Amino acid sequence: MNQNYDFKSVEAKWQNEWLKNRVFEVNEDTSKKKFYCLEMFPYPSGRIHMGHVRNYAIGDVIARYKRMKGFSVLHPMGWDAFGLPAENAAIKHGVHPAKWTYENIDHMKSQLIKLGLSYDWRREVTTCSPEYYRWNQWIFLKLYEKGLAYRKSSFVNWCPSCATVLANEQVIDGACWRCESQVEQKELEQWFLRITAYAEELLKDCDRLTGWPEKVLTMQRNWIGKSEGVEVDFPIDGMNEALRIFTTRPDTIFGVTFMCISPEHPLAERLCEDREALKRIRKLQREPEIKEGIFTGKYAINPLNGEKVPIWIANFVLIEYGTGAIMSVPAHDQRDFEFAVRYGLPIKVVIKPFEKDLPVPIKEAYEEEGVMVNSGAFSGLTSREGKKAVADYIEEKGLGKKTVNYRLRDWGISRQRYWGTPIPIIYCNHCGIVPVPEKDLPVILPENVSLTGKGESPLKYVDEFYRTKCPLCGGDARRETDTMDTFVDSSWYFVRYCSLHDEEAFHREKIKYWMPVDQYIGGIEHAVLHLLYARFFTKVLRDLGILPFDEPFERLLTQGMVCMESYRCLEHDWLFPKEVKDGRCIHCGKPVQTGRVEKMSKSKKNIVDPDEMIETYGTDTVRVFTLFAAPPEKDLEWSSQGVEGAHRFLKRVYALFYKHHGWLKNTSIDDSEARSLGVLSIGMTGESNILSLIHRTIKRVTLDIEKEYQFNTAIARLMEFVNEVYSYEPKTDEERKLFKFALKNFLLLLSPFAPHIAEELWHEIGEQGFILNEPWPSYDEELAKEQMIELVVQINGKVRSKIMIPQGLSDEDVVKIALDDEKVKQWIDGKEILKVIPVKGKLVNIVVKG
Repeated sequence: MNQNYDFKSVEAKWQNEWLKNRVFEVNEDTSKKKFYCLEMFPYPSGRIHMGHVRNYAIGDVIARYKRMKGFSVLHPMGWDAFGLPAENAAIKHGVHPAKWTYENIDHMKSQLIKLGLSYDWRREVTTCSPEYYRWNQWIFLKLYEKGLAYRKSSFVNWCPSCATVLANEQVIDGACWRCESQVEQKELEQWFLRITAYAEELLKDCDRLTGWPEKVLTMQRNWIGKSEGVEVDFPIDGMNEALRIFTTRPDTIFGVTFMCISPEHPLAERLCEDREALKRIRKLQREPEIKEGIFTGKYAINPLNGEKVPIWIANFVLIEYGTGAIMSVPAHDQRDFEFAVRYGLPIKVVIKPFEKDLPVPIKEAYEEEGVMVNSGAFSGLTSREGKKAVADYIEEKGLGKKTVNYRLRDWGISRQRYWGTPIPIIYCNHCGIVPVPEKDLPVILPENVSLTGKGESPLKYVDEFYRTKCPLCGGDARRETDTMDTFVDSSWYFVRYCSLHDEEAFHREKIKYWMPVDQYIGGIEHAVLHLLYARFFTKVLRDLGILPFDEPFERLLTQGMVCMESYRCLEHDWLFPKEVKDGRCIHCGKPVQTGRVEKMSKSKKNIVDPDEMIETYGTDTVRVFTLFAAPPEKDLEWSSQGVEGAHRFLKRVYALFYKHHGWLKNTSIDDSEARSLGVLSIGMTGESNILSLIHRTIKRVTLDIEKEYQFNTAIARLMEFVNEVYSYEPKTDEERKLFKFALKNFLLLLSPFAPHIAEELWHEIGEQGFILNEPWPSYDEELAKEQMIELVVQINGKVRSKIMIPQGLSDEDVVKIALDDEKVKQWIDGKEILKVIPVKGKLVNIVVKG
């Protein structure tokens, strides 16, 4: 055994051994319970970042732990490989997207292998391969057959920078989710998936997802946005048309003083003659801080009181929500109030508070419940009573109907870019829209394209792709040139992992064994994107008879971000951490401004290269730090000192085993023998018993993992164990055997977090086989009971209190207990504490002034 911890050779050795012996491969085993652990697969950008490292390390600990607990564990990995970055890189660097993508995959795969991640690489999926995307096309055809995929002309979200359409979920505060450019509205023929057909089920089943963070469920519920109300037609004066509105507040209908319609409403151009003004309003859509409108010169008739109200076109009314037209009640809706004030429109109060009248004029909208006033026969009803009474009246008189509305809109999947799944549709002048026959799948993405990024699919200019024959009549036809939104790729990939590459995509028996995913891990930013789409696809595949379940993911863990302070030099702008030394820029020597701690990003250069960290400290150190620095769901603040601390811990572990390696290899002991020897009291710190110590450690680490994956405290328990036994010197054979038992179990506990060093030391102490294949150690409740010790508390050297405390607490915890003791408080009350001196496991001396 080498004296020094050579992490480079140790880690390379075991990575090779694991791959050579195919340790991580798994097949269905009906004699075992299954556990499917999955992290969201990455986009192959070329290099992994620390966010990837943290995400995958969390998943790997869970997978290794569950395997040692006796589960048959599926832990796969693949690549979300279609998308804009590859196409943009092709345009910028003159390299084909396929070449760029596959080279990146090769590099990133080698990085993941270096992290010691326990993936079954036989199951690797790459979404840009025809073997994978043919099934995107197959699912699309099934959706088309069931009327869940359709084409229509629609105003869509257009990103001028990415030069493509965005789904509603991909527009964040009016900007593109990827590049943050302001989104425009553009009318195009588009393909949609009818996710709204599952709106109620998607909403209702949120209640079943008890293993999901409530924040994610709230985001999905709000996005689906169910609301109950009435639809009412407001006839347009002088036209044989009506504006249909949806409202959840029929009790306020007598307070309508104007109508607003979306700039994209079908009647907008007929009602507004000022085309330039309409164009300007359309550009202002989705700007939440700006409320602008155009008066059309036309009026609508309130069907309940016959009043004429002006019709405005307003930028804040979106065509995809409700009917694209709203009744505006400025006295009881703050947005309408601000619009009315800006344009000098009437404000009519029809709901007053229960106990008082509103001031005249009102200063802001009154949006609470109250009593109906100025509402004809309904005056005097409470607003709650009025909602039902007015809705009943509207239905009774044939003015409208009660209905349920959803904020959720159908998913537009057409993208005017090259690097994506071709939509399997053919257009024939004689037969119309014709789906590609299943036998002709996959429709292969051609390689000989000219990429410009100018917002028009280049597939239109590849004749051998674009020009084709109609499958029905054999006549000349053309292919659809839009490609699918890449979120289609990730909406079912977790199902594909269940079968090996040479097997059918939907192997029902294997899917039945492995699915659903037991633990899914990924960022909360996908709450209403990938996670909602995956739930939708799961329900569709269920209805196609492929999946025997309703939801894809039993438990969801949304890990926190990896954060770091940023550095800026006035001369050289943002700096990488390695470009700063002693608070100064290494290039010009000027003082550096230190920014706040925030998410690592390339733009601000507050990033750490995982490869550099692994080269300097080793994979196990990087894993231990990222798992120890914060609980998985919390943000992690990067700390160079923390990395050093994790590395010192592992070197200390190695040194502990090296100190005893001469006899450890030739000593053996099993659980039963350890119990018989456990009556011996082994002197380490005070009267600690080593058998009790290891059982307490097993219990603590096990419960920390089982309870919300608190890996940080689990690692802290392992550090405490090492501190407790580091100076221990066993003298007799019995003591050595018991110590070997403790160290052996310690390695089992350490192995999910730092697998390479654990594997190395496992063999150095004479154990056989891979540590991953060993069972997780069990603990005895009696032996795991906390041992209590008496803590003496001195004040200025005189004993003032004695407290019974659990053995093994940190100095920080011991000091806190001492200062909180009532007797101690009496002696230090009002006095200045100069210092507090803890003596491990024995006493605390508090030095006070006076």
